[in-house]
Amino acid sequence: MSGMLPWYVARSSGLIAWALLAASVLWGLAISTRVLRGTPRPSWLLDLHRYLGGIATVFVGVHIVALLGDTYVHFGLASVLVPFAGSWHPVAVAWGVTAFYVLLAVELTSLLRTRIPKRLWRATHYASFPLFVVATIHAVSAGTDARTWVFEVVAALTMMTVAALTALRIQSRRLPARPAAAPIPQRPDRMRRSGRAA
Repeated sequence: MSGMLPWYVARSSGLIAWALLAASVLWGLAISTRVLRGTPRPSWLLDLHRYLGGIATVFVGVHIVALLGDTYVHFGLASVLVPFAGSWHPVAVAWGVTAFYVLLAVELTSLLRTRIPKRLWRATHYASFPLFVVATIHAVSAGTDARTWVFEVVAALTMMTVAALTALRIQSRRLPARPAAAPIPQRPDRMRRSGRAA
């Protein structure tokens, strides 16, 4: 059992990391679209979005360390850091390596948001969308447990929800701004009174 422990940890931490990443993307879209418009937005809503992304990064780290400790597949450092460097499902693993680097870029620029140009942060943060797609492809193609119908249904529903919220966000940005309210005309009797008073 002890020899299989790293493999079990790698599988479970990978699934948890994907779930946390999905939750972070969905929550970020909910905040930035009309889903939560008109409702109070306390600061903890944004903090939760950041927390989900940060803890997803931690579980990705656990996933990588557990893979390095596995004695069955024998992942080397290059296998988990360089695309196509390993022999075990090199294409599927390459999706994961790519997702890892994009996730690092998104998280690091989020931590440095106040110290870097806003355009750089925004452009990097938009990479969260392809990051989620690439991470999902990695999970489906490389994950042992992800090949079950339960995960496939959950992944499909999550992808459709992300796509719907993304479309809603794009549509809300294209809507024209509401025109300023026209001034209310004064009633004639009020105008007469104001004229007499003058």
